[in-house]
Amino acid sequence: MRHRLLVTAAVALAFSTLPGAASAEQKPLWEFGLGVGGVSFPAYPGSDAQRNYAVPVPYIVYCGEFIKADRDGVQARLFDTDRVESYFSFSASPPVNSSSNGARSGMPDLKPMVEFGPALEVHLWQSAAQRMRLDFRMPLRTAYTVQTRPQQVGWVLAPVLNLDMGGVEGLPGWNLGMQTGPVFADRQYNQTFYGVDSAYATAARPAYAACGGYSGSQFTVALSKRFSGFWAGAFARYDNLAGAVFADSPLMRRSQNLSLGFGIAWILGQSSRMVDSHE
Repeated sequence: MRHRLLVTAAVALAFSTLPGAASAEQKPLWEFGLGVGGVSFPAYPGSDAQRNYAVPVPYIVYCGEFIKADRDGVQARLFDTDRVESYFSFSASPPVNSSSNGARSGMPDLKPMVEFGPALEVHLWQSAAQRMRLDFRMPLRTAYTVQTRPQQVGWVLAPVLNLDMGGVEGLPGWNLGMQTGPVFADRQYNQTFYGVDSAYATAARPAYAACGGYSGSQFTVALSKRFSGFWAGAFARYDNLAGAVFADSPLMRRSQNLSLGFGIAWILGQSSRMVDSHE
């Protein structure tokens, strides 16, 4: 059950970080709701084991002056100007049970992880009607295992170009978001996922020491709409690991992965106070 709850938390975070719309309309200071969703994703990037889950999807939006929780995840704003914004961001990943993963059979399970650190966002362009916006985002996060004594397992840098479109042609009220960029990780982080200690080496799985550097690229597309009384959204993420520094690891079975998800959440309450959605 503990692993199931951690998977649910990671999936909920995935939905919360979907790209959204570039709109300056007034919105409630806070909203909350609850719904259901489904998601399919690899056990880890490069794995040939796909996991499918039906999970609850919490819907939380808070547009405070210093703390925000919305489509971009949970952010603690450090500073904000017309063109540049800095904030403290968070992410999470679910555990991997090695006994049900052919590539990792006989190896220790991968612990669930949380990642956090500063992020820089540069606003590159916005349409005159404020319905489209192009941003450059550069989050730098450190990862820790979730256990009695958390352990630091490295650093990840994932710069992306993010395009938000409010109001899709032919789909009134729907918002489209797209983002893409490379992923870089240090040696310790890559060793956690792709390294094989000599104690766990076999004839089919030789010992392997990972190094830091380029760790693939990602492309994410998402579609969502806030209806009267509920929210609906879906996303797809494509991972391309060709050319990654760990491409020759025996634990990397695929150079390409696809993650899919959808969710619907009913709005259970909201603030009577209205604020600008980009405050």
